[in-house]
Amino acid sequence: MFRDEENEYAPTYRPYVPRPETVPAVIDHTAPYYGQQPQRPASPQYGQQGGGWQQGPYYGQQPQRLVSPQYGQQGGGAPQDPAPQPPTPRPAPKKSSGMRTGSIFLLTVVLMAIFGVGLFAGWQYAGGSVATTTTTHSTTSSGSSNVTVSSTLPQTQRETAIEKIKPSVVELDVTTNQGQQLGSGVIIDKNGDIITNNHVVDGAQTIKVVLYDGRSMTAQLVGTAAQDDLAVVHVQPFAKMVVATIGDSTRLTVGQNVLAVGNPLGITETVTSGIISALNRSVSESNTVTINNAIQTDAAINPGNSGGALINEQGELIGIPTLTAINTESNTPANGVGFAIPSSLVKTALSQIIQQPAQ
Repeated sequence: MFRDEENEYAPTYRPYVPRPETVPAVIDHTAPYYGQQPQRPASPQYGQQGGGWQQGPYYGQQPQRLVSPQYGQQGGGAPQDPAPQPPTPRPAPKKSSGMRTGSIFLLTVVLMAIFGVGLFAGWQYAGGSVATTTTTHSTTSSGSSNVTVSSTLPQTQRETAIEKIKPSVVELDVTTNQGQQLGSGVIIDKNGDIITNNHVVDGAQTIKVVLYDGRSMTAQLVGTAAQDDLAVVHVQPFAKMVVATIGDSTRLTVGQNVLAVGNPLGITETVTSGIISALNRSVSESNTVTINNAIQTDAAINPGNSGGALINEQGELIGIPTLTAINTESNTPANGVGFAIPSSLVKTALSQIIQQPAQ
């Protein structure tokens, strides 16, 4: 309807358009009857056109599973069994731990055997080297004589050397205008001649010799070689007097073992050990005395050792201990730096002194 000027409300007409005819429905006569199983359309296989109805399984029949086509295969077909797979290898059985246990046991036995052999060898070595062990000991001889030993020489060889030289080393008690002074000496012949340092008997008024067995004898000065700091005193020959064997100092080598025997600080028959530190030293003892070809040793040389014996491993006299180096900073004797007059020089001095007339 629309409104116009003459008739406020006038009917409105639309043109008639005929409706399309209805298409009758197509009845599917293939539909199952009541109680009949419908057939499920099968999906077309890959690459197959169209489709159709596929009859389903009967009641109690297992449906067949469609197999997807293999890659690159066209269409479908009857179900195919999957390709047989190779059998899975069975894991190798683990080895028994018995072999490992046996190996460990065998190794343990071998190690114990090695340890036992080494222990036995060490015990044998220790038992066999008792006689060569380095020791420090002291013994007491007759009277107040003491022997102190400290050496790196084999014990039996060291004791043999000491026993050989000990009866030849004496103590000298010298009286001078200035008092008493001590030193040592060595018997060098069967006449009772004793070699010592000149500074031990210098200015002597009386000289008393104390033998290794404690006996005392009076001695006389025979002569001196002041330039070499050597002197000879004489005693009457006595029973069981032992004479020192003079060795060859020209055959000495640095590092050779030596022993110093004397009476340091009045302690009779003291033995100290060391080595030859150097040879052919030139040592100034005073403004007028210089010792040439001196033997340097680290065997302890103390006041009272002067004039005693420096011996080798065979007990031979190879030098006369004379002095110790002085530390100029502290003005005290330096440890381990001693000097001895070589036996080659002693032999020369003896031939000169003994030929001199008695003083």
